[in-house]
Amino acid sequence: MKVFSWLLLFLVCLHTGFCDIRWCTISEQERKKCDAMKNAFAGANLLPVLACVQGNSSISCAQMISDQKADAVTLDGGMIYQAGKHFNLKPIVGESYGQDLGSSYYAVAVVRKDSTVNINSLKGLKSCHTGMNRTAGWNVPVGYLVDSGRVSAMGCNIAKAVGEFFSQSCVPGAGSTNVTSLCDLCVGDERGQNKCEPGPQEFYSGYSGAFRCLAERAGDVAFVKHNTVFENTDGHNPAIWAQDLQSRDFQLLCQDGSRADVTEWRRCSLARIAAHAAVARSDADALTIFQLLDEGQKQFGAENSTFKMFDSTEYGGKNLLFKDSTTELILIPDQTYEAWLGQEYLRTVKAINCDPSQVPENLRWCTLSTAEIWKCSDMAVAFKNKILNPTIQCISGENTEACMKMIQAKQADAITLDGGDIYKAGNIYGLVPAAGERYFDEQYANYYAVAVVKKSSSNAFTINDLRGKKSCHTGYNRTAGWNIPVSVLISKGFITPKGCDIATAVGEFFSKSCIPGANKIGFPTNLCELCKGDENQKKKCVLGDEEPYFGYGGAFRCLVEDAGDVAFVKYSTVFEYTDGKNPASWAANLKSSDFQLLCPNGARAEVDQYAGCNWAPVPAHAVMVHPDINIHAVFGLLDKAQAFFGYGSNDTFAMFKSSNYEGKDLLFKDSTIKIVPVEEKTTYLKWLGNEYVKTLQGMHCPSEAAAVNSGTIALLFLSSFLLLSFHP
Repeated sequence: MKVFSWLLLFLVCLHTGFCDIRWCTISEQERKKCDAMKNAFAGANLLPVLACVQGNSSISCAQMISDQKADAVTLDGGMIYQAGKHFNLKPIVGESYGQDLGSSYYAVAVVRKDSTVNINSLKGLKSCHTGMNRTAGWNVPVGYLVDSGRVSAMGCNIAKAVGEFFSQSCVPGAGSTNVTSLCDLCVGDERGQNKCEPGPQEFYSGYSGAFRCLAERAGDVAFVKHNTVFENTDGHNPAIWAQDLQSRDFQLLCQDGSRADVTEWRRCSLARIAAHAAVARSDADALTIFQLLDEGQKQFGAENSTFKMFDSTEYGGKNLLFKDSTTELILIPDQTYEAWLGQEYLRTVKAINCDPSQVPENLRWCTLSTAEIWKCSDMAVAFKNKILNPTIQCISGENTEACMKMIQAKQADAITLDGGDIYKAGNIYGLVPAAGERYFDEQYANYYAVAVVKKSSSNAFTINDLRGKKSCHTGYNRTAGWNIPVSVLISKGFITPKGCDIATAVGEFFSKSCIPGANKIGFPTNLCELCKGDENQKKKCVLGDEEPYFGYGGAFRCLVEDAGDVAFVKYSTVFEYTDGKNPASWAANLKSSDFQLLCPNGARAEVDQYAGCNWAPVPAHAVMVHPDINIHAVFGLLDKAQAFFGYGSNDTFAMFKSSNYEGKDLLFKDSTIKIVPVEEKTTYLKWLGNEYVKTLQGMHCPSEAAAVNSGTIALLFLSSFLLLSFHP
């Protein structure tokens, strides 16, 4: 029999390259269980032979496997991500936990039922975590809080950010971070020693420990897995601290701000977490490893077996080699860490796994004018004085597209762009949004494009009377000033481009216009006829502050000074330049009540009725960066900065004010009240939204210098779409 076994082993070794499978263990207890599993498998003549090698930690085991000093190890989600990204390992065998869960579980935030806590009121509270870098207790909740913008991590210092967000915490294993508040709530062992240590010697460590921290009212919220409450209440845990606990006295925090019963963890969780999985090198024979483990679980997975693969009690620990709650091991079909972990979990993990190379020492901001350079220089000094990082460095660009090219080439890092430029930056140059602007009291980061006219009893024209009128625009290819109004006029049949020659069609529709940036070869000259130029009668119709009629304020000024009959701007422009809100001489005596809006349905409305009388909702401006830049570090910097220099600040520098620099909307729009995270809108397409992208696709021709007939069909189709999607 032995001869046959050795012959079979030789054939297996020859065929698969696996003469033995070296399992990496991360503790002395795991080594004991591994040795017992090795002996059990050998006694049952299971092949290949199992061997045990000792590692110091999960990450050291991943390194050993990569270095071919070991072959496999079981890791949790956070470590599977690290092993896949940094060591090119693949998940091959997953754990399944039954209970209709399959190969997953859920991370939840638990609170006491008698509290008033919700997911939006966590700042300043006390938190209980299973342990530093643990999946359900740290990676998912912290990743979720960072990704949603509730926690902003300047310089990617996640531990410091969490320490500033919560007033006190118990995060076992956080002692090495030097953020003392992360260990404040920890209690250590029965003698008060080993406080904040990652292991059972810290009473508040692990799932049960984090829940105990909440149950004993040390903390206000506990980040655990979905079944932790049930395992420690209703008489299921005999420990003294848990004896009188009832599951009905606890609730879960949901992402939408509501709360739910602890039984509703599928609906009310922070993320679904892929089960623990065994990982191996990318070239490993996964089927051979699985077949060994599968034969093992058939013989040693049952309760009455001499060796129990899914029980760790005999070895003085929990979840050794495999989680004790495992009911079955399964072969993973798609053996990539991305597929196994899933997009929801990947987003949370990516938010806290910050590669130092993704955080620039200096954030090089691309400026578009002399006035922006002045403001940027003051911003750099102000940020430095508050010890904000990365520090700001100001780079000059000729125009927005030049800045996009510089960022693509990594000669600059960031610029704030409007919707039209965001589309170009993402579509052509591969840039991504890192942060967005929010305006006034809006719930979401967007605004409305409107058409403003002077109130008149004798000449109250409507959208149906625009042909032949004089028009004022924020700029060529700008969102509220060009893309939206021109697209609407096309969709309603007022403007009919020949081929793709939209500029000529606009020039034929309006008698005269000021469209800064339309001073292009081959464009009708009347598109720039109303423009003013600088004090030297130069720079007329340029896309920048040298043209007084450029931008929102400039287009409105063009209307105010009777150069034009209608101004295409954003809905807040009138309020920003009237009723004493703006010190500019041309705006000093203006009243908002002297202006009205033209509605797409042919009516007029007062300027405060923009919600029902607008030409389209428009995505907010966004800070665009190279995809290699960590967007959470960019938002972390701006979020910390706006606490000092944001809306309503009395500091000498104001992020959202440009009047001190004789300009408008410099670096950020002046109407910004807050910099917000992009959350799930991590691409230019997601930030802009489908409706707006379709609008832009209808407005962008293959070549702006020539009419291309092939653009007509697409443009008419998109115009029809817009006609059906307008606000009444």
